[in-house]
Amino acid sequence: MTTERTTEAPTAAPGVRIEPWTAADLALLHKANAPEMTRHLGGPETEEQLIRRHRRYLAADGPGRMYRILLLPQREAVGTIGFWETQWQGAAVYETGWGVLPGFQGRGIAATAVRQVLAAAAAEGRHRVIHAFPSVANAASNAVCRKAGFTLIGACEIEYPKGHLIQAHEWRATLPEPTTGDDGAAGAGRPGTTY
Repeated sequence: MTTERTTEAPTAAPGVRIEPWTAADLALLHKANAPEMTRHLGGPETEEQLIRRHRRYLAADGPGRMYRILLLPQREAVGTIGFWETQWQGAAVYETGWGVLPGFQGRGIAATAVRQVLAAAAAEGRHRVIHAFPSVANAASNAVCRKAGFTLIGACEIEYPKGHLIQAHEWRATLPEPTTGDDGAAGAGRPGTTY
């Protein structure tokens, strides 16, 4: 088991905002289903699988939530991100995952969106840590974990999608304490906040 913790200065990113998933985001899900976006996830899904995924995202019937990543000031949807509860090593934990469309990668957008989703998960108050499991071959997503303040725990094998085993890195981050505004509501970490 190796532990790696690096602190890097945040990459200067354009204005980025995460907003909760809506019915209008099915088109974004189709864009994110491209072969270059899914090569580390077992490949593109069928239309039927995409529709089921979209419905799950809209239902938000458990802990966690899915978001679209918006580039500001244009409010252009450039990716997807979310967090959800899962079982890992016999315990309920949060997991996060994301995807930024090819024309927008390498600009710090994903790391900025991940920091926002960490704040959203913290505001939910259910767990104190969150995990990410990018493929060991996905250098970009592993770099996002590093930039967003995750600690590398080590290599592991995960099943995604069902029936497909991949070699992944387990990354873990301690969630920030939820912030509150003057009115006691969740503050800076609230989804929809621009960073």
